[in-house]
Amino acid sequence: MNKIKKDASHSLTVDLSGETGWTPFDAPSLVGESLRFVSGDPEGNRFRVKYYRDPEQQLKARIWFGPETGGPPGSAHGGSVAAVMDEVLGLTAWAAGYPIVVGNLNVSFRNLLPLQKVVTVEGKVISIEGRKIMVHGRIFCGKTIYAEGECLCITIPAT
Repeated sequence: MNKIKKDASHSLTVDLSGETGWTPFDAPSLVGESLRFVSGDPEGNRFRVKYYRDPEQQLKARIWFGPETGGPPGSAHGGSVAAVMDEVLGLTAWAAGYPIVVGNLNVSFRNLLPLQKVVTVEGKVISIEGRKIMVHGRIFCGKTIYAEGECLCITIPAT
């Protein structure tokens, strides 16, 4: 799953393929070009992202943490992990049909995430109470969980 190689031009080629049954999904298009802090540069050295929906229509993402996300030696910075959680959990609500803004994001860091690693991120809407949408998610690879998060999202009133 963590396939990274250099092509003839010395730029990195990163395999962000999904699992069997996952369908590619352009989740960032739900919020527009200006809100793609994480997913905005598909060839950059910060993040590379590809979004999917699984057979249950839950949002999934494959994300590569490049060298520009560095924090502790050889590992992603906690802020980069939190930024990924913010984008994926927010987009999880949007993909479920709820236009939202994030009201509160809590991230629990479980393990250092190595740089230049492809991981899976998943989000799931847990509850809906009026304008409050609660979304949970995690960043993982295999059995290793790097971070878990919960996000209180607030729906945007129709104008």
